[in-house]
Amino acid sequence: MDIRQVTDRYYTAPQLQPQDMEKLAEQGITTVICNRPDAEVPPQIQAAAMQEAAEAAGLNFVFNPVGGALSQPIIEEQSEAIESSEGPVVAYCNTGNRSTIVWALGVAGEMEIDEILTRARDAGQSLDWLRPNLVACAAQKSQG
Repeated sequence: MDIRQVTDRYYTAPQLQPQDMEKLAEQGITTVICNRPDAEVPPQIQAAAMQEAAEAAGLNFVFNPVGGALSQPIIEEQSEAIESSEGPVVAYCNTGNRSTIVWALGVAGEMEIDEILTRARDAGQSLDWLRPNLVACAAQKSQG
C-alpha cells in the first residue's frame, strides 16, 4: 500500500485492495474515495467489493469514478466528500494521478496555485501541465 500525503487530511494512492481497508482504519483514515471506474478493474476490486471491505472496517466509502472527461460534478463530489469527512481521506485510482488532479481542481481558488502544484509534486504527481486549468477554475470561483 503506497499512501501519499497531499494535505493534512487528504492522501492519494494507487489501486487499493480490500485487505488494505483494515490497515487504513488503523491509521486513522475515515473515508475512502474510489476514483477508478469499474470497467478498468476485475470484479474482486470493483467498487462494490471495495465498499464492502471499507464498511466492514468502519470506513465511509465514496465511489466517484474519473474516466474520460473530468466534469464539474465529479470535482464537486470529490470536494464534498473530503469536506464532509470526519477525518483523513484516502482517494485512489490506478496510480493516484486522477485522485490528485480532482483534488487540485477542487481547491483551485481556495489555495494558491503554486502551493497546489508543490503539494501534488511532493505526493509524487507532477501537475505543472494543469496550471492553466487551475487558473481557470480559480477565476471561475472568484466570479461567483
